[in-house]
Order: sequence, then structure tokens, then C-alpha cells
Amino acid sequence: MATWSRSRISSDGLIGALPCRVSGSGASPAMPRPARYVRAWLRDPPRDPISAGGRFMASANREQWSSRRGFILAAIGSAVGLGNMWRFSYLTAENGGAAFVILYLGITLLVGLPVLLAELVLGRGSQQSPIRALAHYGGDAWKPLGFVFVAAGFLILSYYAVIAGWTVRYAGIALFSGFDADIADHFGEVATGFDAVCYQVLFMAGTIWVVARGVRAGIERTSMVLMPLLFLIVCGLAIHAATLDGSEGGYRYYFETDWSKILTAGVLKDAAGQAFFSLSLGMGAMLTFASYLSRENHLPNESVLIVGADVGIAFIAGLVVFPMIFALGLSEAVKESTIGALFITLPQAFAEMGPVGRIVGLLFFSALIVGALTSAISLLEVVVASAIDGLGWSRKRAAIVSGIAITILGIPSAFDTEILGVVDSIANNILLLGGGLALSIFVGWIMSDPIGEARTGAEDVRWFLLWRFLLRFVCPAVLVFVLWFGLQDTAAAVKGLFGAR
Repeated sequence: MATWSRSRISSDGLIGALPCRVSGSGASPAMPRPARYVRAWLRDPPRDPISAGGRFMASANREQWSSRRGFILAAIGSAVGLGNMWRFSYLTAENGGAAFVILYLGITLLVGLPVLLAELVLGRGSQQSPIRALAHYGGDAWKPLGFVFVAAGFLILSYYAVIAGWTVRYAGIALFSGFDADIADHFGEVATGFDAVCYQVLFMAGTIWVVARGVRAGIERTSMVLMPLLFLIVCGLAIHAATLDGSEGGYRYYFETDWSKILTAGVLKDAAGQAFFSLSLGMGAMLTFASYLSRENHLPNESVLIVGADVGIAFIAGLVVFPMIFALGLSEAVKESTIGALFITLPQAFAEMGPVGRIVGLLFFSALIVGALTSAISLLEVVVASAIDGLGWSRKRAAIVSGIAITILGIPSAFDTEILGVVDSIANNILLLGGGLALSIFVGWIMSDPIGEARTGAEDVRWFLLWRFLLRFVCPAVLVFVLWFGLQDTAAAVKGLFGAR
């Protein structure tokens, strides 16, 4: 009578997931239906037959970064995006100026940095994408958290590509025609409708192309070129903004300190949300990038560099936006909305600059495209890596199929900015913060010897006990508090969307 067993022969696990029929004459592989293959893979991931602990073994063909600099620039690219270029500046100005910066830095150091290091530790230690990385250390019960990471990346990129498409269109306007005086009146035409879908598709096509080329040839090479370019553009624009008459009003608005504004739950939620969104935490992006690292990388140092670059570029971006707007007498418009400052007020400012504004506008929106693209690459890579590891797909197939699915999901956001806002609220207030909360609990309490993994390649670092204490107690406490208010905001946004219908 025939029985069923599982082959443990393949080192990369592709054969190990296939059931084999055992008979007296030997074993021959059956040909299961695709659904059965996927269920078998997710239920019983391949294990290393040599390891006494039976831990997962990464494929011998798994890609790796070619250099430490390549990883650092790619990780910074993941962190630096549209949120740095406009959201941080707006939140700083509206929530107490320098007082908010201090609060934001405190949350970033006490919560963001520990969770970032936890993601890097989890990714490098497992050498797997999010779903299998969680199962690597915690068993099948923790797989759903990996699915949350993948879902977060999938959902965020669906609407992020829509906003990035706006930047592509504005860069095209600056390049080919220049900004008209009434450019602010046409934002609705840019933000919604068929044209918005076209630019969303164009942006996603570029993202898919980079990710499909691989870790070294695509992601790393692109980051090595674009991130230094982004830094040069932003610094150059900040210097130009400082030379404009009336720019001092923008500096006062940006740096005005009001301690009373930060003593509210809403501001704390904004600071924590900005830290998580900006650092790409709670969505598996840093975990996935770290899975391509070698054992020699100094993870604490890498974490500090990523956080420092992320905060630094966000701060410099504020030195571009506000001095430029105030120098042209458009200060009232910037107080209305974050999107308004970026896509309504600034184009109007560029129009009033004349020919110089066309050049400055092209540079500014080019910087936005660079930041958006490097962040989008990391979001798509989370989904692609999970498809490669979990389904055995080729990288090209995973990138194309995932990219098309994400683009389709984002079409409603391209036709209605209210839908975009609700999706953004769900992703940021629930998925990212909830994912970060679960991750801090997992690494702090469930993962075996995270300190040992973090110390690999970093024997001289002494603060690992403090790191684990923060993960176990401080991060969960702060994130539970912030998540509670985030749920309320999201519920109100959803209610408002359906109420408006």
C-alpha cells in the first residue's frame, strides 16, 4: 500500500516541499495541483537536514549586497521618501516647531531605532523574507505577522504610486512647459482621473523594472546613483532658498518653539507615525533588505546611519520648503494641508519665480521622484521576496505579477483622493503601528537570543541589554498608546468616507 512522505533532499527546499509516493520500488515525485503545492510550502517550510535544531536554511542562490555602502544607500533610500520631503516639515511647523523636533527625535531613538535594529536582526538572522523569517524563529503561529508585513507593503505602495505619479507629472510640466500662474487651480485634474492612472502606471513600470533586475543589478545599483544625487539636489535647493528675500519668515515659522502643542496625544501619534512611516518600519522592508546581508555587517552602526540620514534629509527639506514659500508671500496657503504645500503652493511659487522657477521646480520634483522611487522599490521588494521564497517564482515573474496587482489595487485611489486618504490612514495607523508593536514583542520576548544575533559583527557594542529592555517594555507601551488613537482616527476617516457617499 502506498504511503506519503516528504523528501528532504534539496538544499534550497524546492524539492523538499513536494510530496513523494513511497512504494516498494522507491519514491517518485507526484505532480500536485498548484494550490496543494502552495499549502504544503506554507504549512511545512523546508528545513536544513544537517542542523540539529532543524532551522530553516536559506537557498545557496540567495542574492546578497555586493558592498556595505550599497546596503546602506538602499536602506536610506527606503527610509527617505515623500514623507521626508513634505510631511516632516509640515508636522514640525504645525506642532510646536523645535519642540516637535525634540519629541520626534526622542520617539525615534527610544522606539524607532530599537524596532529598526530588531528588523535588521530578524532579517539577517533568518536570511528569509518576512513570512518565513517569523516562522524561522517563532514557528507557524507567527506567520500571520509576516503576512501583515507583506499586506502593509502591498497596500502602501498601491496609493504611494499614485502620489508619486503626481510628482512625475509636475516634473514633466517643469521640463516641457513651465508652471503657469494658475497652476494651483489645476491640481484636481492632476490628482484624479485617467491621467493620474497613467502616471501611476508609468511610475510602477519603473519600479518593477528596477526590482526585476535583482538586488545587485537593480536595487543596489539604482540606490548607489540616486541617493547621492538626491542629497546634492536637496542641499543645493536649501542653499538657493536661503538667498531669497523674505526667507527669514520661513525659518521663523519652521523653528518657532511652542511646548504647549506637543503635550497632546494627537501630536505624539503624529510623531510616532512619522517615525515609523519614514523609517519604513512595520512593513518588512528593512527586514527584507537585511536578509541579503552577510554576517560581517555591524547592525547597530547601520541602524544609526539609516536613522541619521533619514532625519537629516527630512530636516534639510524643511529648509527648502518654508523659506521658499514665505519668500514669495504664500505663507497662508501652506497652513491648509500637507498635500497643498507640496503640489499647490510650491508650483505656484515656482511660477512666480519666472525662468529660474522652472529650473528649481524641475530639480525639486526630480528629488521627489528619486525619493519616491527608492522607497517604492523597497515596498515592492517585500512582496517580491515573499513570492520568491514562498511560491518558488522567478524574480521577474514575481515583480511583474505583484506590480500589476498593486497597480490595479491603487486605481480607486487615483480616481478619488478621499479613498487615498482612508487607505493611507489604515496603512499608517493600523498596519505599520500594529506591525511594529507585534515585532517588538516578538524580538523582545519570543525570539531566542536576539542579542547574540545583534552582536554578530559588532562585538564592541555594549548597549544590547538596553535595546532589549526598550523592545520589551518601552516600545510596546508607546505603540499601544499611539495605536489606540490611530484606530480612532482611522474609524473616523472610514465613517467620513462612507458618510460622504
